[in-house]
Amino acid sequence: MSKLLIVGTVAFDAIETPFGKTDKILGGAATYIGLSASNFNVPMAIVSVIGDDFPENDIQMLKDRNIDVSSLEVVKGGKTFFWSGRYHNDMNSRDTLDTQLNVLENFSPVVPQNFKNAEVVMLGNLHPLVQLSVIQQMEVRPKLIVLDTMNFWMDVALDDLKKTIAEVDVITINDEEARQLSGEYSLVKAARIITKMGPKYVVIKKGEHGAFLFYEEQVFFAPALPLEEVFDPTGAGDTFAGGFTGYLASTDDYSFKNMKKAIIHGSNLASFCVEKFGTERMQGLTNTEINQRLRQFKELTQFEIELA
Repeated sequence: MSKLLIVGTVAFDAIETPFGKTDKILGGAATYIGLSASNFNVPMAIVSVIGDDFPENDIQMLKDRNIDVSSLEVVKGGKTFFWSGRYHNDMNSRDTLDTQLNVLENFSPVVPQNFKNAEVVMLGNLHPLVQLSVIQQMEVRPKLIVLDTMNFWMDVALDDLKKTIAEVDVITINDEEARQLSGEYSLVKAARIITKMGPKYVVIKKGEHGAFLFYEEQVFFAPALPLEEVFDPTGAGDTFAGGFTGYLASTDDYSFKNMKKAIIHGSNLASFCVEKFGTERMQGLTNTEINQRLRQFKELTQFEIELA
């Protein structure tokens, strides 16, 4: 079993979907990643920053999931990062209504000493130079560095992003971002171009349509489980990343064969995340539910066919 270091936002969200709306609730990439990865019982720590307006009971909830929050910096008199958004009827597109960086604006992550030898590093969506600074603080090269990013950084910090991409093993982005980063519409061609930037593996997420894993000339596809209702897609990609890295850290096996299993675990956990607003569904998730849905994934994809 390997240590997992998670760097990203711990935040407040206010969300509006066709199913309703929320006031400020718990959110942030690191929060979703940590809650998802905690289902694999790996030693893990979150590096992030919050204001002193952040509820103590939410910090305790993370501790209760065996997540080390000793490097969760609390800024006295500061306000926690806040994002507000409204989803369209198709639940695949959204409008950002408000973004308040607050304490995140001057965030400089400090990796805790006992995690500077972490075998797995999950870099949640942040400025690429902030992500790079984390890699540079590691005492030994991690066995696996996974980076998540978004089109915003491609627009405003592309050169910095490419520097960081060159240092990682896996990049996870959605199909729109893969096309923007590569300049190619075909996802196969896009993955090939992104691989030349540095990462060995490229994960391209397609939301309700599943996820691709590209490695050299090999491709694996995991479907998303068809759900009757999707209440809130916020955090689904981060939950996927948490399941992906949490499983890999728990097995200490970073082969392409095992990464295919990790994609399934990530997709499985993401399917729970969207069933309620915010992190609510992930906080109450049980191993029984996880395993039951894994069986559904297996039935969805398993078949026998006779070849001539």
